[in-house]
Amino acid sequence: MTSEEKILWQKLRSRKLNGYKFKRQYSIGPYVVDFYCSSIKLAIEIDGGVHDTGTAKDYDKNRDEFIKSLGINTIRFSNEDIRRNLDEVIKRIQEVK
Repeated sequence: MTSEEKILWQKLRSRKLNGYKFKRQYSIGPYVVDFYCSSIKLAIEIDGGVHDTGTAKDYDKNRDEFIKSLGINTIRFSNEDIRRNLDEVIKRIQEVK
């Protein structure tokens, strides 16, 4: 895990966030998401600089479309969001139902 993933994992693990059980590095079809909660069908992705390239953007778009076709929502945050606005990140996750 990246340092930003570790930071967020400390807030998600052991049902710390509204009692939801999150799993990390969870496989959905041919893809792996950073975090996943099955009870609210939510995938969370933490994007670093590598996600800014054209190839990575296409891959992420295809992955998001596939995951959405299964009825799963994906929410994305940048590494900077985690480092600078962790409280806002947690708030946005809590708003997903």
